[in-house]
Amino acid sequence: MRMRLALLVLFSLAVTPLLARAVDIHQLRQLAARNNVTCILVFGDSSVDPGNNNRLDTTMKGNFPPYGKDFLNGRPTGRFSNGRLATDFIAEALGYRNIIPAFLDPHIQKADLLHGVSFASSASGYDDLTANLSNVFPVSEQLKYFLHYKIHLRQLVGKKKAEEILRGALLVMSMGTNDFLQNYFLEPTRSEQYTLEEYENFLVSCMAHDIEEMHRLGARRVVVVGIPPLGCMPLVKTLKDETSCVESYNQAAASFNSKIKEKLAILRTSLRLKTAYADIYGTVERAMNNPKQYGFTVTTKGCCGSGTIEYAESCRGLSTCADPSKYLFWDAVHPSENMYKIIAADVVNSLDQDLLL
Repeated sequence: MRMRLALLVLFSLAVTPLLARAVDIHQLRQLAARNNVTCILVFGDSSVDPGNNNRLDTTMKGNFPPYGKDFLNGRPTGRFSNGRLATDFIAEALGYRNIIPAFLDPHIQKADLLHGVSFASSASGYDDLTANLSNVFPVSEQLKYFLHYKIHLRQLVGKKKAEEILRGALLVMSMGTNDFLQNYFLEPTRSEQYTLEEYENFLVSCMAHDIEEMHRLGARRVVVVGIPPLGCMPLVKTLKDETSCVESYNQAAASFNSKIKEKLAILRTSLRLKTAYADIYGTVERAMNNPKQYGFTVTTKGCCGSGTIEYAESCRGLSTCADPSKYLFWDAVHPSENMYKIIAADVVNSLDQDLLL
């Protein structure tokens, strides 16, 4: 419980810097260190990709304006938002860095390996076909880079210390949205092979295989982030010609999230793995239903361009809203930095004692 409270207070510093004067940050971060949370390692899609796709021949990039408009130095990095991602805020809460760098960032420093990196690739998913459709890294490729990370870590600190770091690492998996929106609901291959429920089961089996491989490579703590209410994304509503959320898409997301939780409970026992589930669906839904409580005035469209259909390349060079912090969405798919702060707070809250100790 002490660890959880410490993390929550630490996160409040990230959101409200003025509180820092009244709190002993050094003492709180020592507490995190004593509980052996060594670093954060991230796998997934654009929700957690800080720029790995910059190195790929794909249109699924966000390394141009107006992306990054409110980032730390006001430049685009490849993050699909106006600023930082949820994993950046989580890293700051733990006291390591104010960002999680991309593993393929040519400017990455050796010290970054000690505190955490992201292997995520925008437009990826649990299904390898999803990544192949956009020429990005599937999870299998992200795991190969995780293996490279282990090699670099051993070279940096030695085999014994590297194993200790991996045992204490917090692995975050955040993906699944593209499996539905870019794959099953759009392309014929999987929808002809599987019913929707069968495809959900297939994705969960892929997730379980990935977690088993992470465990084999030394991981002992895994947080899986569910998918948001897909039918409430501005792009989905535009394409379906709806003014309100598309209920069938939301039902698919809710069903898939339920299956994720069930599988995690099984893996927790079979692998003796410490796991947590982060309910992003509930977080986004609460913000949409109570926007003023979260500081939002616009929840139905994004800040980039018209906010109803633009994302990635179609957002390039467009004008934006005057105050992105008032918008739940940055573009027609991705959350704003302010929404990512809220998501991060809920993820930190899901890191209970069983996972951290």
